[in-house]
Amino acid sequence: MFHSVDVLVVGAGLYGAVFAEQAKKRGKKVLVLDRRAHIAGNAFTHSVDGVMVHQYGAHIFHTSNRDVWDYMNKFTRFNNYINSPIANYKGKIYNLPFNMNTFYAMWGVSLPADAAKIIDSQRGDGGDNLEEKAISLVGRDIYEYLIKGYTEKQWGRACKELPPHIIERLPIRYTYNNNYFNDTYQGIPVEGYTVLVEKLLDGCEIMLGTDYLQYKKRFDSAANLVIFSGAIDEYYGYKYGELAYRGLRFETQTMDTPNFQGNAVVNYTDADIPYTRIIEHKHFVFGSQPNTVISREYPCKWSQGDEPFYPVCDEKNMDIYSRYKSMAAKEPNVCFGGRLGTYRYLDMHHVVADALRDAHNYLK
Repeated sequence: MFHSVDVLVVGAGLYGAVFAEQAKKRGKKVLVLDRRAHIAGNAFTHSVDGVMVHQYGAHIFHTSNRDVWDYMNKFTRFNNYINSPIANYKGKIYNLPFNMNTFYAMWGVSLPADAAKIIDSQRGDGGDNLEEKAISLVGRDIYEYLIKGYTEKQWGRACKELPPHIIERLPIRYTYNNNYFNDTYQGIPVEGYTVLVEKLLDGCEIMLGTDYLQYKKRFDSAANLVIFSGAIDEYYGYKYGELAYRGLRFETQTMDTPNFQGNAVVNYTDADIPYTRIIEHKHFVFGSQPNTVISREYPCKWSQGDEPFYPVCDEKNMDIYSRYKSMAAKEPNVCFGGRLGTYRYLDMHHVVADALRDAHNYLK
């Protein structure tokens, strides 16, 4: 079980897999560990009743980084899926991101100047919390219909109690463009993310269902370099306290119908609906099965032992993280990466770019 390797990668998610691939390409002997019984981390996809399901929520790859896109295309073929989510507020449908289709459904206006006039008349002056910030960006109607309920469910706190930075990226488009992302490249691996990660890890030794921290000293003594993509506070035994996360619970259901909601992603922005969205997985790959599989997402309180999803990057937690980051900087043979290792909410293209950068720096 404990034999010498050049690189020990802790975590078989996208960050660990890309780093492992880069190490293997440089002729390194690589061992990859993961606590879970599967690879691919939260991007794990698998078949449920013939439908490819994103077990831990929707993962849509998008980037404007040509190097990252070209790298990923060495290992998978992407389809041309375009993310165009919709919002359901009290039974009425609105397009996301906020665009002219949204404004027409909300106010009956069809000209950009008319929509801009309404939004400008509703804007506030900004402020120190998420509610005030959101209203300053998009006006009160959009905030009340499409932001408030969803956000309070997502974070389990009133918008007035949330920091404004959470909402700083609200896009408003005065066009009829429903493409959620502005990135140049977008799609989903035709064979799923699990197959993609399998290809990245080809030639590496893999041990699943293995807790690195349980045998840390013995593993460390057998490796020249450790790549750690787990929780940084857990790595250090919660020396400075526990970092907070928001959790998710998924309720997945097979349905005897070829099409349940007509879209891959439908957000439920009404506070009275307990879940934040429903994912209909087959639409990510344009499936034609006679049945369908949906997943309802319920944000929930997180505690140790649960799967962490969203870091709570408020002042208190960022102060705790800064202490762990200082400790990590003094570890010459350990590289911390991924969303848990760096305590950041990361899109997948950021994870790939970070892994490629870190591999370049650590494997010189």
